[in-house]
Amino acid sequence: MPISMHRALRHMSWANQKVYAAFAALPNEALDSFITNPEWSARKILQHIVAGSDWYVYCLGIAPWNEIPTPMLIADLSALAQTLEICDAKILTAVDLEDELLSFTEGERVLKANRSTLLAEAVLHATEHRAQLMDAIESKGFRALNLDEIDLWNFEYLERTSGS
Repeated sequence: MPISMHRALRHMSWANQKVYAAFAALPNEALDSFITNPEWSARKILQHIVAGSDWYVYCLGIAPWNEIPTPMLIADLSALAQTLEICDAKILTAVDLEDELLSFTEGERVLKANRSTLLAEAVLHATEHRAQLMDAIESKGFRALNLDEIDLWNFEYLERTSGS
């Protein structure tokens, strides 16, 4: 049986929080890490993950789209993680709604997507950028966590053993 969207979104939220918490032990210099393009520094990726989650909340018709600040210091990540947790929880509220074609605007463009597509893309977007983030910091000699620590199997194990 395939993983349910509900479980995939809970895993996404859990993994997101693990990543932001792991960054608390890093020095501020880690925020400037990048792989090949300095415009996509760890600082930018951390902001972008939250902004993306907020954007999916908007696309799903749950709340307005907000500006998300870029972290200047590691200490700024705590507030970003709280915003991300709220956004991820809002996305989860859409999982039990009927699938339908949704319309939303981005600048002058009107975009359309099925609710199910937006939910799946929210998971994929966060996963892609968590991997990009870990590669960026590791390429500069920093280590926050191994992505295997936040994989689906670890999430499933923790859910089973915690009684969730």
